Amino acid sequence: MFGRRALFTMMAAFGAVAVSPAEADPRVRTFRVGPGPVVVAVNSRLGVTYVGNSDGSVSVANGATVAVGGKPTDLAIDEVDGQVYAASKNAGTVTVLDPDGRLRSVVAGGPGAAVLDLDTTMNRLYVASGTTGSVAVIDTIAGTLTGLLRGPGKGFGGIRVDGQRQVAYLTNPAAGTVEVLDLGSGDFTASIATGAGPSGLALHEASNTVYVANSGIHHLSVIDGASRTERAKVILRSEASSVVVHQASNTVYANGGPDGLVKIDGFAGKIVDQLSLGINPGGMAIDQRTAAVCVTDPLHDQLYAIDGF
Repeated sequence: MFGRRALFTMMAAFGAVAVSPAEADPRVRTFRVGPGPVVVAVNSRLGVTYVGNSDGSVSVANGATVAVGGKPTDLAIDEVDGQVYAASKNAGTVTVLDPDGRLRSVVAGGPGAAVLDLDTTMNRLYVASGTTGSVAVIDTIAGTLTGLLRGPGKGFGGIRVDGQRQVAYLTNPAAGTVEVLDLGSGDFTASIATGAGPSGLALHEASNTVYVANSGIHHLSVIDGASRTERAKVILRSEASSVVVHQASNTVYANGGPDGLVKIDGFAGKIVDQLSLGINPGGMAIDQRTAAVCVTDPLHDQLYAIDGF
């Protein structure tokens, strides 16, 4: 469940509008955020949640709301220094915020800068275009664009960086593949077939497993990072666009349930629970410390915070 500090911060800042009974399991809370929330990220070390809204703002769980120059299409957090990075596909920029939501800088992210992830071991931010097959490389110390890598496809739908193994995985929706980027050489070295319309993806670091939400078909692809093959499919109740994984337990959550979420045992590769929220869930994030799951509700300008699921 949420730690007391994290829960109090979210309730005070976002304004809880509905609370389930104390004895309910799981517990679901809703919080008002900005208009049309589309993406969410959690700093698990600090217990702070950030929500990207369709009006070009980021809501922070301390009451702050900051404009980021365009509709946020992805968020990434450096949990060491607390900096928050917000990509804006239309603006082609990355906005850098401090942990309290104060604007630090705006960096060119390349054309169509849509999705991003950090390699904190090398102080690099990788920003993948949603309109071209390019990936921008940003030096997070200098705050400057240092390179633009050329890759396959007409735009990427998601990215996850494995800093330990120095590779990145990027979904290629048009081709129905996950592309593998060697961070050392800057070359794309493999293309892995998935289901139709791969979108969000998550990496379980210890088992070197990549989970891919396929937005065009009712299954989640499970990819073996070592062999670079799809080793299994998990059949869902509906198409999924977002997926997260709790690292300590290898528990996977996706927005591919019946108007809600599904819970998957990553070791067994099977659905073990589902939770109906009565909405079409949007972007997801997970607090690695508490295992609380956050999901946006773009239609009602809300964030769901779920613990005990």
